Amino acid sequence: MVDFYRGKFSILKKKNLSKFIEIHKNTILNYNIINDFELNDVSSLDDIKNCSLIFINKKRKKNTKNLINTDKLFCAITDDFDFYELNKNKMNIILIESTDNLYREFLDSIYITDDSTLFSDEYELINGSYISLNASVDKSSKIYPGCFIGMGCIIGKNCIIKQNCSIKNSIIGKNTIIQENTSIGSSGFGFPANKGSNFFFPHIGIVIIGENCSIGANCTIDRGRIDFTLIDDNCMLDNLIHIAHNVRIGKNSTIAAQSGISGSVSIGENFKSGGQVGIAGHIKIESNVVAAAKSGITKNIKGNSVVAGFPATDINEWKKEIIINRKKNK
Repeated sequence: MVDFYRGKFSILKKKNLSKFIEIHKNTILNYNIINDFELNDVSSLDDIKNCSLIFINKKRKKNTKNLINTDKLFCAITDDFDFYELNKNKMNIILIESTDNLYREFLDSIYITDDSTLFSDEYELINGSYISLNASVDKSSKIYPGCFIGMGCIIGKNCIIKQNCSIKNSIIGKNTIIQENTSIGSSGFGFPANKGSNFFFPHIGIVIIGENCSIGANCTIDRGRIDFTLIDDNCMLDNLIHIAHNVRIGKNSTIAAQSGISGSVSIGENFKSGGQVGIAGHIKIESNVVAAAKSGITKNIKGNSVVAGFPATDINEWKKEIIINRKKNK
């Protein structure tokens, strides 16, 4: 996992775990605290950070063995009564009614993100672009007019950021070029329902774009929900591409225009995609896969495959189906 300090991108409200419990006592059903500590972060189960909160939803429980094996200080927050009873004497743990419903309330008591009216930062106007005083832009890089570079962002050596780009909550590797009107690091699309009404699901992750990448014009790359969205080294994205939260794209991948990748998709190295390809969320595409234009990928794809059609299937099978359908229609 890539290590980054979330406090560079959001404002941390420092408080001890005991104080956090006191603030939220009306929504906490039960708790057991073995070690008090100062809260510094929020973690996913895949990347446990020291002195952090970890939300464990009973519907999406996974990798909980990591909690037993880690030496990091943390407090688990769960809506799973059985999980609470099993672990209440083994770890710091809080039982609540619903992690989905209370996630934002709990998060707002720890962080102020740029999705909050309370968020504040200071900017410098350089060559017609607003650049945060808390961002780091290498002096060898060029930022064209009309751009916004937010708090904590790191722009590496020899990068080119074209006009009217918005870059927030992001780390950009060296020798990367980003074309006009692209937005990187905004919050993803997450609106779970609470009693029949949708509510905004906060994002506190970042975007990491590797070295020697090319990002086309009018693209959108969403920040991770808790961890990060990754475009690895030597990736080439065409214009008008959307990359949703938590997506991981491996090295040397190329994606043609008007393609969309849903949240939490994992793509291996050397992926090649034609235009207007759509990929459903939470699936895994292994390395060396080619997707023909207008493919709709709805399930995991093995490595070294060539797929086409909707739903995407082996391209030779897809061609056979085309021939059969043509004969039927004669």
